[in-house]
Amino acid sequence: MATATIAHFMDLESIKYSIAAQPVSRRQSLHLFYHRCYYHKPCSVVVSMNGCQGNPRDRVPIGSIETRTFPAVTSPALATDTLNLAISELKANPPLFTSGILRLQVPIQQQIEAIDWLHSQHQIHPRCFFSGRRQSKDFTEVTNGNGYQKSNNVVSVAGVGSAVLFRDVHPFCYNDWKSIKRFLSANCPLIRAYGAIRFDARANISSEWEPFGSFYFVIPQVELDELDGCSMLATTIAWDNAFSWTWEQAVDAVEATMTQISSNVLKLSKEVTRSFILSNSHVPCKMYWDLAVERALQIINRSSSPLTKVVLARSSKFVIGNDIDPIAWLACLQVEGENAYQFCLQPPNAPAFIGNTPEQLFHRNCLGISSEAMAGTRARGGSMALDLQIQLDLLSSPKDHLEFTIVRDNIRKKLEAVCDRIVVEPNKAIRKFHRVQHLYARLAGELRSEDDEFKILSSLHPTPAVCGFPTEEARLLIAETEVFDRGMYAGPVGWFGGGESEFAVGIRSALVEKGLGALIYAGTGIVKGSNPSLEWDELELKTSQFTKLLKLEGPSRQKIENSGIIN
Repeated sequence: MATATIAHFMDLESIKYSIAAQPVSRRQSLHLFYHRCYYHKPCSVVVSMNGCQGNPRDRVPIGSIETRTFPAVTSPALATDTLNLAISELKANPPLFTSGILRLQVPIQQQIEAIDWLHSQHQIHPRCFFSGRRQSKDFTEVTNGNGYQKSNNVVSVAGVGSAVLFRDVHPFCYNDWKSIKRFLSANCPLIRAYGAIRFDARANISSEWEPFGSFYFVIPQVELDELDGCSMLATTIAWDNAFSWTWEQAVDAVEATMTQISSNVLKLSKEVTRSFILSNSHVPCKMYWDLAVERALQIINRSSSPLTKVVLARSSKFVIGNDIDPIAWLACLQVEGENAYQFCLQPPNAPAFIGNTPEQLFHRNCLGISSEAMAGTRARGGSMALDLQIQLDLLSSPKDHLEFTIVRDNIRKKLEAVCDRIVVEPNKAIRKFHRVQHLYARLAGELRSEDDEFKILSSLHPTPAVCGFPTEEARLLIAETEVFDRGMYAGPVGWFGGGESEFAVGIRSALVEKGLGALIYAGTGIVKGSNPSLEWDELELKTSQFTKLLKLEGPSRQKIENSGIIN
C-alpha cells in the first residue's frame, strides 16, 4: 500500500478552534486544507452508487480518498453556498483518477443539532442519524501510541442521500467489510459508513425488512455533523468507472441533492403530537409468551441440555390515528437518552429503523477496542431511597447475577481470541438510565491487527445479552419459537471509519412508517429461575419509552442525571 501526502489534513480540534476566525469571501480560494491517500488493495462486494450496481472483485482499487476543509462560516446558508461554489469549481477541474471519494466540509460557527437539521430536509431519502453517548461520568478514552485521537467532539451526525450504498441479502462477510473499508481512511476520519446488520442473517427476510437486506450501510451524500460548540456541513462525492458511475455523473448527482437541502433549520419540539391508538397487538400474545418461556425453562433445566440462557423477544404493533414522524419520535427519545445511543436508518421508500439503545457492542480506535456486558433489568425508583433499594436488589439477585456473568464471561472469551490482554473494569456495577437500570461491566483490550475488527464484529454478535448461551443452541431455539422477523432489531448498528469504528446493539428500537404505525421490539433473557409474568413486565418496561409517546405522555424536560457507575 502506497500513501502520498499532498498537504496537512486539518483535524477536528483545529477546526473547532479555527471557528473563531473571521469568514472569508466566497470567491476566495477554497482549497486550503486537504489530505489525499492512494490505495492499492483488493476489494469485493456488491456496491451501489446512485443506483449503478457492481461487484468490484478483481477490479482496480479506489484511486483516492480525500477530505477538503474550507474556512468557517456563520450559518448553514453560507455553508451551503460554499459547498455549491466548490462543487461548481470541481467541474472545471476533474480528478485524474477513475475512482475515488472526496469529502468537502465547511465548519459553522454555531452548534446546530443534527436532528433538527435532518427534520428540516423535507423527506430526502435515504437518510441516517447516529448519536453517540454524551460523555458521562464513566466515559473512558481509548488511546493508542500513534498519535491518532478519537474524534470525541462529534456529538451527532445526520445524513441524506447516498454517495455509496452497501446492501445485500447474503450474510455480512469479510469481503463485504473489505469493500466498505475500501472507501475509508484514518486520514479522513469523518468519511464513515453508517448502517446495521440483521440479528440473524440466516432467517427469512419479512416484507417490512426487505429494503434493509441482510445488511445496510451508507456513506451519506450530504451530512450535518454536530460538534461541541459548533457544526459542520459536508458533502461527499464518490465515483468509480467500474460501476459505470463517472466523476461527472457523481458531481451532477450531488448538485441535484444540494438543490433540495434546506438551510432553514427549525428547532424540533421534543414533544409528540396528540394522537389516538386505533389498535395494538403483541406477537406473541401473553398466553403464548407464557408457553414459550415455560418451554425454554424446561430445556434449560434438563441436565442433558447445554443451554443456560435464551433471549426471547416480542414485536408489538401500534396503529394510530395520525402519521408517526420517526425523526420527531427520535427527538423525544433523545431527551431521556444521555447515556445511550440514538440512531435512525431509512432507505428510500421504506420504514425508518429508530432506537435509543443503552448497549455498546464495541468501539475501536486504531488497535484499541472496548466492549460492554449489560444484563439484568430493574425499573428506576421514584425516590432516592427506593432507587437505592432496587439497585441493591439487582446487585444481590442470584438470577440476575447468573444472567450477567454469562454475558460478561462470554464477551471476555471472545475478546481474548483476538486481543493480547483484556482488562475488565468494573467487574460488576450498576448503570442507570432514565427508566431502567442494569448490571454492567466494561472490557477493553488491544487488537493484534486492524483486520481483527471484522473478527470481533462477527464473533461478538450476537452477544448472550440478545441471543443467549451457548449461541447456536439459543439461536436455534429463537428461530423455532419466534414467529416474527427480528430484522435489524438486536443486530449491530453503528458506523465504520478509517481509524475508528463504533457499534451499538440495536435494542430498544422500532420500525416506523407513516400510515402504517410502528413495530416496537423488546426482549428479555430467560435463565433458570425466570418467571414468565415478570419477564412480560420487563418487556413492558423496556418498550415504555415508545409507548409513553403514544399515550400522550411527553418525556420529562428536566435534565436527566446519569449516575454512571455505582460499585
